Amino acid sequence: MRLFVAVLPPPAAVTGPAAALDGLHRLPGARQLRWTAPAGWHYTLAFLGEVPDAVRPDLGERLARAAHRHEPCALRTAGGGRFGDRALWTGAEGDLRELGGLADTVRAAARRAGAPSDEEHGFRPHLTLARASKNAPVDLRPFAAALTGFRGTWWTADTLSLVASTLPRSGVPGAQPVYTVVDAWPLGGPAAPVPGHGAPAAAG
Repeated sequence: MRLFVAVLPPPAAVTGPAAALDGLHRLPGARQLRWTAPAGWHYTLAFLGEVPDAVRPDLGERLARAAHRHEPCALRTAGGGRFGDRALWTGAEGDLRELGGLADTVRAAARRAGAPSDEEHGFRPHLTLARASKNAPVDLRPFAAALTGFRGTWWTADTLSLVASTLPRSGVPGAQPVYTVVDAWPLGGPAAPVPGHGAPAAAG
């Protein structure tokens, strides 16, 4: 199963970015971009790729403990940027230190479970808004500049989600991956028991 770990903004939090796209769609080259669907927007903490079924139980327990170690954090979408001319994104403001710490803990948990992430660079929270095709390059600088002053509504990231990504069928124009939450844990919630050690003791 192709998996990643993320925090998912609630529907109300993606209203602002979705509205901001109306102006972006009028910029030159917008029709050549593959725009992502707001329903699938997420802040990826670790992309794991194909994870064997045998790894899933240990991965789930370790991610539950990772969630327990971190408190909910306040976030909002903010500004914009690009990864070269490959992808356009909007970033985040708020408790980014807490979110970055959660990403570090998640990646360590995945590595110990045998499902290391392929993130080569430091964590940069972002929602991917559009992607450019290699066959139809688009200058993304005007799009990123148009998002400079954008600020969304505040929301609380309080859940860590393990998400399955099903790639679209090849050759279908405009098709996008389908994302399905396969497990989730509350941030700051109960810790998962360590195998062989029973349930965690209650705080006194």
